[in-house]
Amino acid sequence: MSDGSSFYITTPIFYVNDVPHIGHAYTEVAADVLARWHRQAGDPTWFLTGTDEHGQKILRTATANGVTPKEWADRLVATAWQPLLKTIEISNDDFIRTTDERHETNVQLFLQRLFDAGYIYTGDYEGFYCVGCEEYKQPGDLVDGTGQYEGVQVCAIHSKPVELLQERNYFFRMSDFTQPLLDLYESNPGFIQPESVRNEIVAFVKRGLTDLSISRQSFDWGIKVPWDDTHVVYVWFDALLNYITAAGYGSDDARFAELWPATHIVGKDIARFHAVIWPAMLMAAGLDVPKQVFGHGWLLVGGEKMSKSKLTGIAPNQITDTFGSDAFRYYFMSAINFGQDGSFSWEDLSARYQAELANGFGNLASRVVAMLIRYFDGRVPDAVTLAEADENLRALEHRVVAEADAAIERLAIHEAIGAVWQLVDELNGYITAQEPWKLAKNPDDRPRLEAVLATAVHGVGTLAVLLSPVIPEATAKLWSALGGVGEIGEVPIRAAFDWQGSGTVTALEPLFPRVETIEGAA
Repeated sequence: MSDGSSFYITTPIFYVNDVPHIGHAYTEVAADVLARWHRQAGDPTWFLTGTDEHGQKILRTATANGVTPKEWADRLVATAWQPLLKTIEISNDDFIRTTDERHETNVQLFLQRLFDAGYIYTGDYEGFYCVGCEEYKQPGDLVDGTGQYEGVQVCAIHSKPVELLQERNYFFRMSDFTQPLLDLYESNPGFIQPESVRNEIVAFVKRGLTDLSISRQSFDWGIKVPWDDTHVVYVWFDALLNYITAAGYGSDDARFAELWPATHIVGKDIARFHAVIWPAMLMAAGLDVPKQVFGHGWLLVGGEKMSKSKLTGIAPNQITDTFGSDAFRYYFMSAINFGQDGSFSWEDLSARYQAELANGFGNLASRVVAMLIRYFDGRVPDAVTLAEADENLRALEHRVVAEADAAIERLAIHEAIGAVWQLVDELNGYITAQEPWKLAKNPDDRPRLEAVLATAVHGVGTLAVLLSPVIPEATAKLWSALGGVGEIGEVPIRAAFDWQGSGTVTALEPLFPRVETIEGAA
């Protein structure tokens, strides 16, 4: 379904003030599944992630820990953020840090160009600032505090008091882009998704945009404003530019032209930065706006958004150490409608692991391989004559490939997995109905047994290809046991039903072993 153009996908770059929790990993896995699918479809694909290391929040955290901001960032990136990518099998092509020279140099280049074009001016600003969000807050963004903060206004996201700041700053003429942004949203309804996020942002911009303060003087941990080194660049203005500095802006024009624009996967709480400030910045610079901004929902634990500041974060390895990375990836991509909030519970994870992965998919694969070894010494028989049930399964393979690919194009990852799971369920039902263990007892039924197991193993191979972007470890093991030709990640996913095997299978260990206990559950 792709038009053949490059697929450049990004996650947000994450603050290094603390270690990652499963909310961060959820975003990483979603972008990874999309990147793996497009790569396997043959689309030129580039997947970027990274870390946001400037700003007051990082400075305060580092100071509290008795180190410099750069030392703190280096430590967290090396011990927490980059290891996360291995823990959950992320296949990123690049990892950008906002302290990279390639980023800092070209942020200054971008800013200078906007200044020269007249989009930046000096002015005084007073407002309520949330250090947690690194954002000035409007009155509507504040709520009454509770507990120790009763009687004061707090940030609605972080539930902590805001600070009244007054500074002489540089401002970006964002108000000039109110109508151009509204025109963009109207002409390209898919630019912001899902619909709930789009509606909120359109309503926000319709109220009229104010100019944006883009520098700070009260601290010095950031990129210097190129024409005035007494100011550092506002952390969001700096961070958003990672998407183009990593792609070659200012350093490799040919590469930038090849990769840009990108699809941004972000949490809905930062969609406004990406769908308002960011395209306005790009318009001012005469650059293309992003291809799309998708603001997914929050992960809820006990009905509350996961948060480091509220100590409700769960470390990804608390799950992967018990269930494995594939189960982590499958659970969060299938159990939650991508774009909506979703609740996490250990009980639901455990139940889905057993029912869907161990019993549904894993047991199906093991049974088919075991029967081929038992009845045919591992040889995959030829299906000379196919019955209606066999033909129906082959047709279903084609349908689920098309349905899953169409869902991926909509970024509906959960729907793509749901489409593929139709084949899991049908294959399990098919084997139950055809009873190959009974056919094996009668020599006269040998041709039928050959057709049934040939049909079943073909369907299992198609499943391996289709599920490889979601559960890469298990499907690689299955692919090896099936005698799949080549690397599974190189099998064209939009033609998964045309996969090729060597003609023999080998023994398959359980893909999803029984889990006796749930580590980390309280």
